[in-house]
Amino acid sequence: MRLIPASIAFFAMALPAAAEPANHDVFGTFYTQAGTSRVTIEDCGDGSPCGRVSAVNPDTLQPGTNPEDLRTKAGDPIIGLLILEGFEQKRSDWRGGTIYDPENDKTYAARIKRLEDGDLELKGCVGPICQTQVWPAYAGE
Repeated sequence: MRLIPASIAFFAMALPAAAEPANHDVFGTFYTQAGTSRVTIEDCGDGSPCGRVSAVNPDTLQPGTNPEDLRTKAGDPIIGLLILEGFEQKRSDWRGGTIYDPENDKTYAARIKRLEDGDLELKGCVGPICQTQVWPAYAGE
């Protein structure tokens, strides 16, 4: 008879864990916080996430400029540019990676995780100072 209460207690403790968001499932397409572009995050080939610019909102560009014409300072096309890479899976998120900001040509240490609502939380850091952004999930997929 004691097995039944023990079984119920075990399953009751397991439910909150099953209900937690899949923080490590960061794959998909997301709008940047500013809404100027979309980034698609896929498997780098080793199970870790890599993010590439998949679209740029033409409404945010100077008149006469096409997203396909945008280039980094080094001359690389923005569309298809790898901006998130090098992540290692940790207990509750992905860490140790980098994010490249083509607007200012700088690379920052980064962490990413999926939020319960499906959006992506991204932290870009320089030393101990971090800035957090939330990238909304793109509903077009």
